[in-house]
Amino acid sequence: MSQARIDTVLKLFQDAGHLTVEPPILQPANTFLDLTGEDIRRRLFLTSGPDGSDLCLRPDFTIPVCRQHLERGDAGRRADYCYSGPVFRQRAQGSGEIPQLGAESLGRDDRDEADADMLGLAVAALDVFDIRDRNILIGDETLFASVLSGLDLPAVWQRRLRDLFGETDKLSAAIGRMAGTDQSSDDTRDVRLGFLAALEGADPEAAHAVVEDLLSIAGISAVGGRTPSEIADRFLEQAALANGSGNHARAAEVLKSFLAIRGNAADSLSELQTFASNTGLDLNDAIAGYRNRLEAIRAKGIDPANLTFAADFGRRLDYYTGFVFEIHSKNAEAGGQLVGGGRYDRLLKLLGAGTEVPAIGFSIWLDRIAEISGRSQ
Repeated sequence: MSQARIDTVLKLFQDAGHLTVEPPILQPANTFLDLTGEDIRRRLFLTSGPDGSDLCLRPDFTIPVCRQHLERGDAGRRADYCYSGPVFRQRAQGSGEIPQLGAESLGRDDRDEADADMLGLAVAALDVFDIRDRNILIGDETLFASVLSGLDLPAVWQRRLRDLFGETDKLSAAIGRMAGTDQSSDDTRDVRLGFLAALEGADPEAAHAVVEDLLSIAGISAVGGRTPSEIADRFLEQAALANGSGNHARAAEVLKSFLAIRGNAADSLSELQTFASNTGLDLNDAIAGYRNRLEAIRAKGIDPANLTFAADFGRRLDYYTGFVFEIHSKNAEAGGQLVGGGRYDRLLKLLGAGTEVPAIGFSIWLDRIAEISGRSQ
């Protein structure tokens, strides 16, 4: 990978107003475990500090950049950052030290323009690396959340389905269970109905804590590969089913129909409007937000007809909100996305800010770009 091109991209970011930062490589491990889940533990490079605290080599830049932002001033201030350096993740093949470039934009209230700016900046960066034959995939969790809130579903199902958005297979399986069509066996099938009935209607967080505590007392850390948190979610699902609130066939069909929407972003706008009309759901605000973002993207010289919208595309992390995007190469198998980005308005509050702060960013996987460049030579 040419350092000259990396420097050119950094200059591109800086000219767009982004300050270059270098957050520490050593980070508190619990921050990543709390925000991204225990599944990431097996991919972290872990160590201990002098005081016995759990530390890790940074597995990404977004969280460290946001932590540094909070340490240096008011959380809600406008600030744009860029970075270049390694992240560290355990991988089955290849080095666990992965070079990345990226940019973050915090505190902008003009969300549509910020979304368009960051997508445009990512595209311009790939131009520097001569990667012009690409597929750009976009999604919008706001649309899914609006569809979900318009359906007459118990709180346990709304929370569960929203938590699974972005993991297509798991989301599809949960929708099947909600509709009463998935009869596969699981670890909750034989639980006494009295216990399930007691959980149904309880505060979801409190019920979740009760189940996790019971598993902890029993010394159970996993069942069939499921974590205590996942087992607790299945208990709550079964509680809803046991009380007769699990047969939501129409809602399931509506969700399946929505999640199947996929195509070029310009055409998807009319598809979403037709879907709303056919189902009777009030999606006016969500669709208007989607339309405004596409117009802002078009104003940056990117034709929405050249973007692929997928209604089921999202990221299963609590802090991601709204717009997400990925860029892939059309002509080479690079082992995944070249660029991944999205809006994460909840992250700074989860890190300690008093309120949510508008935020969006992206990272470029330089190892995959180097692989493509090597094949083209």
